[in-house]
Amino acid sequence: MVRAPRPVGPRTLAERETAARGMRAALDRGDVPRVLLLVPDPHARFAAVELSGRFVTVEVLSGGYGICTYVFAWDVEREALPLGADSPLARYVDGYGDLRMRPDLATITALPDGVCGIVCDVEWPDGEPARAAPRRVLTEQLTALESLGYVPSAGLEHEVVFSDADGPLSAHGVDYAIGGTERMRPLLRDLRVALERSGLGVESARAECHPGQYEIVLRHRDALAACDDALLQQLIVRSVAAEHGVSAAYLAAPEPGQGCSCHVHLSLSTVAGEPASGDGTALSPVMASFLAGVLRDAAALAPVWAPTWNSYVRLRTAPFSPRELRWGVDDRTASVRVAGRDASLRLEFRFAGADAQPHLVVAALLAAGRAGVEEALPLPPAGEVLGALPGAPWEALSGLDRVAKLLGDEVAAQQEALLRAELAAGCSAVTDWQRRRGALRA
Repeated sequence: MVRAPRPVGPRTLAERETAARGMRAALDRGDVPRVLLLVPDPHARFAAVELSGRFVTVEVLSGGYGICTYVFAWDVEREALPLGADSPLARYVDGYGDLRMRPDLATITALPDGVCGIVCDVEWPDGEPARAAPRRVLTEQLTALESLGYVPSAGLEHEVVFSDADGPLSAHGVDYAIGGTERMRPLLRDLRVALERSGLGVESARAECHPGQYEIVLRHRDALAACDDALLQQLIVRSVAAEHGVSAAYLAAPEPGQGCSCHVHLSLSTVAGEPASGDGTALSPVMASFLAGVLRDAAALAPVWAPTWNSYVRLRTAPFSPRELRWGVDDRTASVRVAGRDASLRLEFRFAGADAQPHLVVAALLAAGRAGVEEALPLPPAGEVLGALPGAPWEALSGLDRVAKLLGDEVAAQQEALLRAELAAGCSAVTDWQRRRGALRA
């Protein structure tokens, strides 16, 4: 099965393009019989179309392939968002025409059932980029950061909860444990094989601290690959779990007091590949200003970190999902942890839940951090509390002007529409919590 190499560490956009060109020969030889074209949507999942490898080679690589515009303006149930005619996002639901997928051959991944996945960029028929596409948002931020002379590498950590008809596959927290994970082992055995075949490059896997919770971490790589591969890994995890009659849930708060996160480990290098994060555990001036920029804008960017009603249960109740905006050295109670040292020195951003869209999360970090670098912002002392993330979804709506400034009008309109749709759905639902409190009035 064909798969593109995932080099460890930073890689410029030009280096990614060179790698993509090197994968063309495999398609031309007919080594890829079936292709799944994949487009990351705003809900941390793929929209997909399956095609023959030959058709992709002959037609799609030169001409692209259509996908409906509303994939960037739909809610989690794939219903078009209600948008006014003056919304920057309105054209995505005006007529429901086609965008054009452009496969990125640097992403070729072996998936279950003998299919190759290829992640795509998306553009309008006239070639204009679709700026509401999460992958495009990230690419624009990478381009801007490279113009300053810096290239990020990233590692994303997602926790998943495995459950079957009897509930989570461990009855209690099994943080770092071997015992207690027996019900998971048949699934994990097949998952190891599928991930090895995929070529995604797993670094570690372990049981986590809540019932049924597990974490599989990929090695750090260029930021675009890190986000693509996080979603590809989730696709494989869900597929293998389903074969075992198991659900694999990336819910931010499986229960009150429990959290599943999207922690982002991020470091900087120069475009020449030299480390630029710092020495020992001391941040370089550029990394310090980068962190200062993120801390300044973290609250305004809450719609990106916390896109669902459930996201705020995690932020309010999960002890390792801190709302307080402060940083510390090797401190997991801080919202930003300085981790590693010397060549491995990096920032671990702990804002986002497992339900967040990873391309948007990393794009938001890069946009805010770049603003800090451009303004040479001073970094406040470690441990100093600089505010807090919003504690409710309606509070997160207040930062949308800053989202527009950092990520563009289309993204801000998208995040506002998604969050308002989430609020409307939540306020229209009758939950077990409401029934229980109603019974107390009897």
